[in-house]
Amino acid sequence: MKILVACEESQTVTKELRKLGHEAFSCDIQDCSGGHPEWHIKGDAIKEAYSGKYSMMIAHPPCHKLSNAGARFLYPTAGNMDMNRFKEGLKAKEFLMKLMNAPIDKIAIENPLPSKAYELPKHTQVIQPYEYGDPYSKRTLLWLKNLPNLEPTEILKDYKPLMPSNTGGAKRGQKATPVSISKKESSKTFKGIAEAMAKQWTKKL
Repeated sequence: MKILVACEESQTVTKELRKLGHEAFSCDIQDCSGGHPEWHIKGDAIKEAYSGKYSMMIAHPPCHKLSNAGARFLYPTAGNMDMNRFKEGLKAKEFLMKLMNAPIDKIAIENPLPSKAYELPKHTQVIQPYEYGDPYSKRTLLWLKNLPNLEPTEILKDYKPLMPSNTGGAKRGQKATPVSISKKESSKTFKGIAEAMAKQWTKKL
């Protein structure tokens, strides 16, 4: 089965799919960091998604311009929207919608909770890393086409937030819990979720 993992440079999901024998390719405008450049397409994920090559796509479109966590930047002062930021968010929404509407039979789109300002379609499912054996909380939304909801594989009771609340506010002098994690690190798919995606979404294929 030929599968596109769009907007993935870490190759976390791609490698789990490859373990199961699927012809999976990561695609991103960056070089891959997963150690398998032979499985990586450096280029436009939209072009690949509309190429007609794939029967499944798992996509992780850039989220920081759409995320509800970034609403404080969209509204820098109460009641006043930053229109430049809003336009950037609309471009991010357009990118996500192009992936969602790609001519591929089975599609999964993964993103955090988006700002209501962008009016994205209703998501299919909400998942957490601690439901798949990783001791963190990070509310993640899935939009699914012709794929079943993911089933939890190992629910942990002991976990902590991946990103403590209001970490961005610390830069503006607000109270926050210090954390050292890059935007790239925070956007990577957890291994437990990647394993579940690969096994559950391809088990009958």
